[in-house]
Amino acid sequence: MNNRKKVPMRKCVATGEMRPKKELVRIVRSKEGEVSVDLTGKKSGRGAYLSKEEEAVMLAKKKNVLANHLEVKIEESIYDELLELIEKEKR
Repeated sequence: MNNRKKVPMRKCVATGEMRPKKELVRIVRSKEGEVSVDLTGKKSGRGAYLSKEEEAVMLAKKKNVLANHLEVKIEESIYDELLELIEKEKR
């Protein structure tokens, strides 16, 4: 039998590369249209994954990738929160 667990893979919406789910952060839009950073990966709603890299966040912001994916306007605070999260994980 194969004892190794299957690693769930997700695609970064900014860079387009497939990565293990743990290396990505999920941004979710609820039914009410609220956008939030989903650290658990379990919130209900439309989700999009981003690499936990500053470059990926800046690229998503520049190209408006999250807004297109989630079909809602993304507030500046969401990008700030993502950059803060990445900064914390570096330490």
